[in-house]
Amino acid sequence: MQLFKVGVGQRISNYNSVSALYLKILKTEEPTNIGFIDIEQGGIVGYHKAPVPQLFIVIQGEGWIEGEDNTRITLKSGEGVFWDKGEGHASGSEKGLTALILQSEILAMPTA
Repeated sequence: MQLFKVGVGQRISNYNSVSALYLKILKTEEPTNIGFIDIEQGGIVGYHKAPVPQLFIVIQGEGWIEGEDNTRITLKSGEGVFWDKGEGHASGSEKGLTALILQSEILAMPTA
C-alpha cells in the first residue's frame, strides 16, 4: 500500500503558470476503469482483495481504509491510497465520502 496526498507536487513553471502544482499519481498502459464511489454515513465497503491494481482518492468528505494488517488509516479530501492486485483492504466512513476510483490490470505508481 502506498499513501499520498493530492496537492503535493512539482511547481508548474511553464505556460505562464502561477501558483500551480502537478502531481503525477500513476500511469496506465492498458484500458482503465474510472469511476466514483459514494460511501454513505456509516457505510462500509467490506474487506476484499483488489482484483486489479486500484487507486482510491477521496474528493469529498472523510473516511478510513484498512489494509491487510487491520490498521485503520483516516483519509480526507485530497488524500488517497494505491492497492496492488491481490492486496486486501476495506473502506468506510462515519460521515460520508466520495472517492475517485481508477482500476486497471496495469497501473503503476510513477518512479519520478
